[in-house]
Amino acid sequence: MGYTIKAIIIDGKRGLYKAFKDYPVQMCHFHQKKVIQRYITMHPRLEAGKDLQKIMYNLTSTTQTIFTKKLNEWYEKYKDFLAEKTINPDTFKESFTHQKLVSAYKSLKTNLPYLFTYKNEKNIKIHNTTNAIDGGVFSPMKKLLKIHNGFTKSLKLKIVDDYLVSYKKK
Repeated sequence: MGYTIKAIIIDGKRGLYKAFKDYPVQMCHFHQKKVIQRYITMHPRLEAGKDLQKIMYNLTSTTQTIFTKKLNEWYEKYKDFLAEKTINPDTFKESFTHQKLVSAYKSLKTNLPYLFTYKNEKNIKIHNTTNAIDGGVFSPMKKLLKIHNGFTKSLKLKIVDDYLVSYKKK
């Protein structure tokens, strides 16, 4: 089709890191912030949640080194709190008392290598969000596909192919 892939900006779907391992991968900051917000809410009540929210607030204005340092300091401060377990009285199974905070931290640790690609890759201009593609490229294409929702998968793929070729010519 004539496209040269220089980098990939992803929204956090698990298999994408491996699928694009040969390319620089940037995790979308908007999607990462939304993941953390889903776990700790917009108005966290726990001090650990409030502190993690402050770290997230600075995501776009900091470096990978400083962000990693702040995240590690946060973990050291709250690791005993995060390790607390609760026993379900009905099943007698243990689970993390603060599971959502643990999940938020694990999400950041997992995605950390991909959060600063846009700053670390000096030879390529990479955005830190998928916004340019979601609204600029894919939004009209999604509308086009929705209008033709009765088409077969192969016909839809042809529509996508034609759309991308015509988009590239603009």
